[in-house]
Formats: sequence, C-alpha cells, structure tokens
Amino acid sequence: MSAIGALAYRRDGRNRVLMRFHRGEVRTPQVLAFLRHLLRHLYGRIVLIWDGLQAHRSKLVREFVQRQHRLQVVRLPAYAPELNPVEGLWGWIKGTCLANVCEEALEPVVEQVRRGVRRLRRRGDLPWAFLSRTGISL
Repeated sequence: MSAIGALAYRRDGRNRVLMRFHRGEVRTPQVLAFLRHLLRHLYGRIVLIWDGLQAHRSKLVREFVQRQHRLQVVRLPAYAPELNPVEGLWGWIKGTCLANVCEEALEPVVEQVRRGVRRLRRRGDLPWAFLSRTGISL
C-alpha cells in the first residue's frame, strides 16, 4: 500500500490534511488523480512543495501542472526529507496511529491512518509544527 498526502496551510491558520491510498506504488496516474483531488478541494493558489519522486517529474505530470495556473511547484533538493513537512506527517502517523499495529490485512491499517488523520485535523497546531520543523515559512 502507498499513500499520497498533502498538508494545506492557510495564513488564517485553518489547515487541511488531504490523503489518498493506493495499492502498489505511486506512479504518474496516482499523482495526476491526487492533483485533481487537490484542485477540487482547495481554493486559490496552491504551492506544491515536492520531493524528487519520479512520478512528480514525469512528462504527463509536468504538462498537467503547466496547464493549471493555480499550481506552482517548488522542488526540494535531492535527499532532503528534513525539508518536507509531509515527512513530519508520516512520522507522526507511524509513531502514534500505527505504533504497535500488526494487522494481517491492509484495510485495518488504512482505517487506523484515517482515524489518525481525523485526530490531526482537530489539532491545528501539529501541521504548523511539521512546517516549523523544516525551517520553511509562509
């Protein structure tokens, strides 16, 4: 199982956590579907801070992003997970929601993550902590 996640920050402090799950690896079709998901659920200009995942750099994704005037992409340097706020999200999920979870199937794990994301949405300070940890500011 793979997950694609985004932390959406607003200057007024109302953050959003968006996440989608996929069986297998995240490839171009999954990235394109997630970008459409973001555009559907977020308003205004969107600045994507992306790592070096190959699917982020594919020709189809680049063409899609160029056609979307609301999207701006900022690429992180190679091998710099400490600059990616979403890495803080994944670390929090693994350390809190999935600590000591040992399931035979993926569905219960996905449900645990979804519960954790609901908890995170109620904790407006945590997404800001993930961003602060990177040294990036808005």
